[in-house]
Amino acid sequence: MLADRFSLDIWTGRTDPEPDSPRWHQRIQALAEASEPGLALLGFACDEGVRRNHGRVGAAQGPLALRKALANLAWHREAPAYDAGDVTCEDGDLAAAQARLARGVCALLDAGHLPVVLGGGHEVAFGSWSGLAEHFSGSSAPRIGIVNFDAHFDLRDPAHVQSSGTPFAQIAEQCQARGWPFRYACLGVSRPSNTRALFNRAAELGVLVREDREMREAGLAAIADELDAFLADCDALYLTIDIDVLPACEAPGVSAPAARGVPLALLEPLLERLRDSGKLRLVDFAELNPTYDIDNRTAKAAARLIHLLSL
Repeated sequence: MLADRFSLDIWTGRTDPEPDSPRWHQRIQALAEASEPGLALLGFACDEGVRRNHGRVGAAQGPLALRKALANLAWHREAPAYDAGDVTCEDGDLAAAQARLARGVCALLDAGHLPVVLGGGHEVAFGSWSGLAEHFSGSSAPRIGIVNFDAHFDLRDPAHVQSSGTPFAQIAEQCQARGWPFRYACLGVSRPSNTRALFNRAAELGVLVREDREMREAGLAAIADELDAFLADCDALYLTIDIDVLPACEAPGVSAPAARGVPLALLEPLLERLRDSGKLRLVDFAELNPTYDIDNRTAKAAARLIHLLSL
């Protein structure tokens, strides 16, 4: 068992009378040991990192809201998709929850699945990456590229407190300890929401940075080319999407709503490019906070992105 809790009861929705009209709730399966490779959803029902980072708690309910939004979407996959349940953090022990998530992600990768982790706060990233690292632990200095669509770098110093604001600094430390290269691209960064120290830290680490104000229709082709060049120097891709990268009008239900953000219409073509690169090994979604959502806008936007990445 990869998770602390599991139920397929949430997967309900409309059933259409026309032939060849399945929806996700009719095709999702419970993960089994002998399941053929496919897309595997693993929840991380945790917002302990958000609490520590002084954000709006509520993201622990994100996995449930995402499944509800995904359940009624039309099914266009050929390969199977599975629900592997949720890792929880009800005792406040974030490190232990991240370790359990890492074991689950590694097991899914070892079985040939594409894990899609449903957060939870962005502390999910350290658990997700740790599972990917364990999967590649037998390799010599694997080149793992991290592409993060996010309004925040999440490069805060973990020496003070490990939280939703520290995962990529923790990953950088782990890469250094292992003698692995640290390759990190952060797109959609909000300058007013990140201190000068964080921009300096990103520069020291060689992070590929594109601010939200740079991500416009006219510059999309150039950013896509930059991502291609970034991926060319990577063996595997870990894609992480903090839903607060979207404008608050598209994603009000997040821990830290964006005053500007990057619209869904600009994210989708970049995500399609990453999906089709042949290097995508792991995806996670962070910071969906149903407590503050309006008409399920945020959950629906995130579910649409999962649907796009699953095609």
